[in-house]
Amino acid sequence: MTDPAATSATAAGPRSIAAGSIGTAITGDIITGNVILSADALASARDTPAPPGTNNLGPRPLCVGREDELAWLQRVLTADGGSAVTPVPVVHGLGGIGKTTLALYYAHCRRDDHILIWWINAESPARLEQSLAALAARLAPTWAAHAADQERITWALNWLHWHPGWLLVLDNAEDPRDLHPYLGSLTGGHLLITTRRATGWPRAVVTRALGTLAPDEAAALLCDHALHGAPPTPRQLLDARALAADLGHLPLALDQAGAYLAQNRTISIGAYRRKLAGKLDRAAEGTDAERTIARVWTQTLSALTTRAPLAIEVLHTLAWLAPDDIPVTLLRHLDDEDDSLAEALGALSSYSMIALTPETVSIHRLLQTVLRTAPGHPGRAHAEHALTTAFDALTEPPDHLPAPAPDPAWDALIPHLIALAAGTPPGHRDAPAIEHYDTAARYLHRRRHNARTIALREALLAHRERTLGSAHPSTLTGRDDLAYAHEVAGDIQRAIPLYESTLAQREQVLGDTHPETLRSRSHLAYAYRRAGDLERAVALFETTLAQREQVLGSTHPHTLRSRGDLAYAYRAAGDHERAVALFETTLTQHEQLFGETHPETLNSRTDLAYAYRRAGDLERAIALHETILAQREQVLGDMHPDTLATRSDLAYAYRRAGDLERAIALHESTLAQREQVLGSTHPHTLNSRTDLAFAYQTAGDLQGAIALFETTLTQHEQLFGDTYPDTLTSRNHLAYAYEVAGDYERAIALYESTLAQREQVLGDTHPDTLTSRRYLAQARAKRDKRLPRP
Repeated sequence: MTDPAATSATAAGPRSIAAGSIGTAITGDIITGNVILSADALASARDTPAPPGTNNLGPRPLCVGREDELAWLQRVLTADGGSAVTPVPVVHGLGGIGKTTLALYYAHCRRDDHILIWWINAESPARLEQSLAALAARLAPTWAAHAADQERITWALNWLHWHPGWLLVLDNAEDPRDLHPYLGSLTGGHLLITTRRATGWPRAVVTRALGTLAPDEAAALLCDHALHGAPPTPRQLLDARALAADLGHLPLALDQAGAYLAQNRTISIGAYRRKLAGKLDRAAEGTDAERTIARVWTQTLSALTTRAPLAIEVLHTLAWLAPDDIPVTLLRHLDDEDDSLAEALGALSSYSMIALTPETVSIHRLLQTVLRTAPGHPGRAHAEHALTTAFDALTEPPDHLPAPAPDPAWDALIPHLIALAAGTPPGHRDAPAIEHYDTAARYLHRRRHNARTIALREALLAHRERTLGSAHPSTLTGRDDLAYAHEVAGDIQRAIPLYESTLAQREQVLGDTHPETLRSRSHLAYAYRRAGDLERAVALFETTLAQREQVLGSTHPHTLRSRGDLAYAYRAAGDHERAVALFETTLTQHEQLFGETHPETLNSRTDLAYAYRRAGDLERAIALHETILAQREQVLGDMHPDTLATRSDLAYAYRRAGDLERAIALHESTLAQREQVLGSTHPHTLNSRTDLAFAYQTAGDLQGAIALFETTLTQHEQLFGDTYPDTLTSRNHLAYAYEVAGDYERAIALYESTLAQREQVLGDTHPDTLTSRRYLAQARAKRDKRLPRP
């Protein structure tokens, strides 16, 4: 059995940020580490109730002819049957088929069945996290106003774990991989997913394709819109059936056509159908369904061009922004007289071209695609002007704040600036917005949201290459920033070529030992290390260290950092001897520069102690951990989190060395102190309880170990749910303790449960799944060996 305390993850390097992950849902500037809430915040997540009827749903839509699908959703979402893994329905289908309408209608129908219903935009990890942060702001507005985004997200997830009975609708999921962590960790409530993607989902979900409406239902929906609920005449019903067939029985197309007819009462259904036929050859490219919807919109646009020309200007402006929650204030520059903008928005809403609230506008993505293909319209220029004007009115957060507090004005506008940047046509020169691309990217960087900056940095880089040249220092910086954005977004294969290009150009332009060249070399080495290419990573770290020693001297902070980076790379490659030597040198230099008890020195000493331990030199590791503990007790006090962490490290080293008496005493005191300082269910406290259980188990006190493992598992289940990664690990620990105690039946039952959940959450070939399968096979073999032969 692998002891979890035997491994440690370390964020290293000048651009590493050890914060911002939620279990395995890592979408921001994350290298490693977890967001740990304070005990008060955790208690708030546990104790804050949801006011009755809490939801963020849009208006209840008209939903015709989906009785079977609604009944299916009801069966899946109430079919727990005592299972540890709640089924998750995934409704998939092409754009315009009515997935969102179905989910929204179901959510409205079931509002009385849930303590909270929350609609989540799941088109990207960033939008999903924004929706979770908004949940924290709704439930705990005072606390959330001063909390960082990742803290609000973590608070929301903890709230969901503590309060069963909710429903989350994850709408418009683009990539199943974005949702895998949440599918595994969010239990106690229900998830409902809509997506265009039919494949790539884990086995924990139940998928259903949403098809077009039946002919009678399609005709009924069309008549309901067009005739304001009045019963159709036989002729109208016949024409409606024919028009519905022309529209492919697509709900979105039917809704748009019906809205057009409702606004133009003198045009019959048959006349509309005849006009629509002439638009076929001029429809936008795409699938048959998309071309059908494009035809409908083209017909409506023709009518609006005559009746409400400002509405056309508004639509073409909206086409270049993010589709959801566009502030109405962004459109004020189009308002040339009193109330004209309001009237234009009203006309668009009445034609079902937009969804309108008093403050925001939303537009369908397919309509945006149709509008963007329109030649010669200044819609993009309008959008650029609107955003430039809006950003000019904002005050940029000071650069000296590394992680500024959330700014609602900035957060409302940035998604639309990102959309504008992402939709930049080749060769387009949107110079007025470039400055704001840079400002927004820096704001997101300080908020640790670099993954969201990719479109902004791509547009910036293209602009700099065009105006400054490929090798200008600002261009090289832009390329480096884009590489880092790809890296933290998890696309290391796109990051590495950018880092390589930047390094080659800096070597050519600035020379081999210029500080910027050395920084580029270091960044590329980090990327190689993250990609698992340790040979190239080590070679680059060695070169960077030698050059920094030559240029900056042996004790410059950048040199010390390079030495530590190389030592980590040696250790990752299994070269413990050279790793230890470098850590020893680095510690000596920290002591000379900063003194014995400076935080940097204590961190360096801890790195060396870990290196000794990994190399098997437990005697020196223990001596160093003892020294660090005494110094941290002296400098920080007996109960400081760093002191408690060092005490835990020392206890683990004692245990590895076989000194179980001292290990157990230290684990017990650390657990008691963490319970006192952090509370009984803080993640660090749970880790201490697990460490003590392992120590009891090693000492042969299986009864004490099992009792602690059982308590820890119960707390993980209550805090994080049945399928959260830490819960699964805790379940595996208890199963192994049962196995060691000879209780094979209980061990095998837990191993089977853990394996089934890891298969559903992580997939068949994930390393943790393979580990669970191996432990289960071993336990079964041991049990079978003990069974009497027949």
